Amino acid sequence: MLRQTLKDTRSADARLGFGRERTAVGRLPGTLTRLPASGAEITRGKALYAVDNQPVVVLYGSLPAYRALAKGSEGPDVRQLEENLAALGYTGFAPDEEYTDATARAVRRWQDDLGLKETGTVEPGRVLFTAGAIRVAGLEAELGDQTGPGRKLLSYTGTARAVTAELDISDRRLAKQGTAVQVTLPDGAAVQGSIGGVSTVSKPAEGQKKAETKIKVVVGLTDARAREAVRAYDEAGVHVTFTAGTRKDVLTVPVAALLALAEGGFGVELVEGSTSTYVPVTTGLFADGRVEISGSGIARGAKAGMPK
Repeated sequence: MLRQTLKDTRSADARLGFGRERTAVGRLPGTLTRLPASGAEITRGKALYAVDNQPVVVLYGSLPAYRALAKGSEGPDVRQLEENLAALGYTGFAPDEEYTDATARAVRRWQDDLGLKETGTVEPGRVLFTAGAIRVAGLEAELGDQTGPGRKLLSYTGTARAVTAELDISDRRLAKQGTAVQVTLPDGAAVQGSIGGVSTVSKPAEGQKKAETKIKVVVGLTDARAREAVRAYDEAGVHVTFTAGTRKDVLTVPVAALLALAEGGFGVELVEGSTSTYVPVTTGLFADGRVEISGSGIARGAKAGMPK
């Protein structure tokens, strides 16, 4: 028996890119008169695209724009709008959940700066709220196309580099948000990351492949050294090492040494000279073909019999 540190790890192929892609869907009817280039980065207050030569603007926030905002509106979406206006330098109000005359005046100034009609009302579809600055991943429409509610226009991601991996459902234990992982780059360099997002994706049957469900994991790069190391790559294949559990300084035996006991549970054969005894054990972490065990008579240096 050995005393060692066990790690329950698994490596998976992954892709270095910019993380999860989302789709921007049109809501305003009209003609597309401006679209961004793939790879363009759009920050708060900047136009993402234009319909009938009027911009649709990126603002930051977690709550999607779902209604018109005007004098008398109340709620967290009002605060979200006001916080953005304040961040863009508009004044005369304090961000709260009430859309007042002061809010409307700030909105009119903002609309004037954008070249929009100064209504003091923010119509649905004029703003796309995102978690932060975005990067255009690809276009699903062309200049001159007609757009309207539900029309897919483009896909986008965040601007931070991220790694995306897929795991089998049976490896769900490995995918815990906030868990540290190791990312191995194409040149062999290893950098540290952290699981930032976990989702379940269903893949339909295709050709000879059966339908399957996977766990999609997005890994963020957690330190400056890691972010600097990936600057040489746009998109590239990488490897991610996930660690589900670690047990330090524990007694282990090969998994093959475990015996199923008639009364239930597991035991091992302890061999001493020409004699042997069977003792029950409590199992812990399984990893790398070995298993953590404890129990009466289980000590470092004891010899465990192996089935023949």
